[in-house]
Amino acid sequence: MAAFPAIASERPETEERLKAIGPTNGLPPALQRALATEDFAPLPAPGPQDWLAVHPEPGQSFEEFQRSQPNRPEEQRRIIYLQPLGNFPEKQSPSTEMLRQYAAAFFQMEVKILTSVNIVPGDFTSRTNRTTNRRQILTRDMLRWLQGHLPEDAFCLLGITMEDLYPNPSWNFVFGEASLRERVGVYSFARYDPAFYGGAQEGDYQKLLLWRSAKVLTHETAHMFGLAHCIYFKCVMNGSNHLQESDARPLHLCPVCLRKLQWSIGFDVVKHYEHLHQFCQRAGFEDEAAWIARRLKELREDGYK
Repeated sequence: MAAFPAIASERPETEERLKAIGPTNGLPPALQRALATEDFAPLPAPGPQDWLAVHPEPGQSFEEFQRSQPNRPEEQRRIIYLQPLGNFPEKQSPSTEMLRQYAAAFFQMEVKILTSVNIVPGDFTSRTNRTTNRRQILTRDMLRWLQGHLPEDAFCLLGITMEDLYPNPSWNFVFGEASLRERVGVYSFARYDPAFYGGAQEGDYQKLLLWRSAKVLTHETAHMFGLAHCIYFKCVMNGSNHLQESDARPLHLCPVCLRKLQWSIGFDVVKHYEHLHQFCQRAGFEDEAAWIARRLKELREDGYK
């Protein structure tokens, strides 16, 4: 695997970022405009503890994405299922219904919530984290369980939990993990709770928890459409190695990743933005709502009605 350059002067330059998007001639005018790069900032060089400094990645262009032959929704397999695992205590967890609404807006697909499943000791491998002294569940066991419970009409099945997770004994924790080919994933919202680190649950606590959880939800779900981590722009598909890096990601996709997801699902990009704008207004995500409003204005000024 090629290493991502570690110094600013060797980051992907404009030409490389445009090449990653690919030619847009022949695409619908609204989609062409949506793939313009003016409103998207390049991803800065990673700090010493950031994802790309620890896990160098070469990036994935749109052309490389197509060549990978990723899973795509089919007529009989077009529903995204959310499977709550364990307890979601009121006022200490994101609203699963709000997460369902956000995923439906983001992916422009039907999203359903399944009945919550208790985490019974012994069903999944667990350990006590030496730093936090909290229980963690092994993602490999959860992914195996989800594979055995994949509904026939599911495009994918996504386990969501307030339990902390780890992918193997050498890792301290992981926010989430997905199996691209098997169409299952699991992700934890535990570390998005300020109380996890001993912080106060202040007035905007519920909004902060939902904002963070929506990011990991769409990030891990997009992996199951075959999208790899993004190295080209600030994007919800950027890798993250710690909470600060995760918080720095926007909620939206960059042009490279937006083109991949739109090609896979075939959604109307204007409706994608419109529905996300409506959700962000309801959820109180003011900055993201304002950014989307600017994008919609540009699309409509470009002749889209």
